[in-house]
Amino acid sequence: MNIPNRLTIIRILLVPVVVAVYLCMDPTLCVIDETSGLALRDVIAFVIFAVASITDFFDGMLARKNNWITSFGKFADPIADKMLVNTVLILMVYFHKANVIAVLLMIARDLIVDGLRMSAANSGEVVSAGIFGKLKTVLQMFALVFLLLKDWPFVYMGIRMDQILLWAATAASLYSGLIYFNQLKKYVLETM
Repeated sequence: MNIPNRLTIIRILLVPVVVAVYLCMDPTLCVIDETSGLALRDVIAFVIFAVASITDFFDGMLARKNNWITSFGKFADPIADKMLVNTVLILMVYFHKANVIAVLLMIARDLIVDGLRMSAANSGEVVSAGIFGKLKTVLQMFALVFLLLKDWPFVYMGIRMDQILLWAATAASLYSGLIYFNQLKKYVLETM
């Protein structure tokens, strides 16, 4: 197994770890910042999320640079990404930090795009992520960083950066979903 595939597996294994930390640690234990309520639990969850997110960057870079692209990587990498991001988004909804509508729209978009990609793949068409799909991912990652860190340091400026980025990610998600749909609808609609 090559290094990018190992990094993908590490990312998958870190998903239940971040969930366990967030659900099992006392949120009042070792409060670091009174204004935001930032506690040790939040920082540990953020660090695990950050490490998992960084593995996504490195597995893709190493796979392209060294021509280590494998069928397993093509299959597992997007699943690992969605497992990580969607799980933490759902955690944020559960703890009333993220708007449920925004999260549902992003998850629904992912399901639709994945279905479109599978239909295209059955016809021999491989569809890589477009610029707006990549923008969606970056915005989601930054939104989750600020959600996990309870909007620190923007809480001192009265700016809800976590919510701004969450809704920007939702908009980018929906827009990129429309692009994918327009590009791939022929594969779904051809048999109607």
